[in-house]
Amino acid sequence: MLRRMFSSVPSEHARKVMAKGLPKKVPISGVDKVILVSSAKGGVGKSTVAANLAVALSKLEGSGQIGLMDSDVFGPSIPQLMGIAGIQPDTNSDNLILPIQNYGIKCMSIGSLTKRDSAVVWRGLMVMQAVQTLLRKVAWGPLNTLVIDTPPGTGDVHLSLSQNVPIRGSVVVTTSHALSLSDTQRGIEMLLKLNVRDSDVCPHPNP
Repeated sequence: MLRRMFSSVPSEHARKVMAKGLPKKVPISGVDKVILVSSAKGGVGKSTVAANLAVALSKLEGSGQIGLMDSDVFGPSIPQLMGIAGIQPDTNSDNLILPIQNYGIKCMSIGSLTKRDSAVVWRGLMVMQAVQTLLRKVAWGPLNTLVIDTPPGTGDVHLSLSQNVPIRGSVVVTTSHALSLSDTQRGIEMLLKLNVRDSDVCPHPNP
């Protein structure tokens, strides 16, 4: 009975209800494709991989063609990694937030919209609203690729992203530690359930 109660496979009725309730995926204005960078375990170098991936893609596709969005609301790392910490973004005539550019990459993070080093204590709905702001209220386009650095784990942010925007693929970062590998397997299973089919595993070396 407990196995049935906690089964990760939804019933036929649940699948129908979820299908009706899922919002329609709407592409981000001016963005060709979206790639998620995730990790089921924290501290494995996910944000570093996301930043380096954006830089590498920028060298291939050209300056200004790559965006880097930090959706880790509670622990944003991208401002520090990209050298934009403490810089406040401007808005355009349409009241859209202008990404902060460095290394030829358009960057935006909740850390750029809040006071530096201040703790963010938000409930789930506020977190979702913050993610929607980063997706829809930022003048991203035109971009070839938007790289999204996600929070560690498998929480609401991942669900919101995968249900609201078309995801081209994902990079799952892990170390060789057994606990990290176990969590990574669960993270990949979650992505598959959310129809993010193209996932690559990045084995980040232990420090």
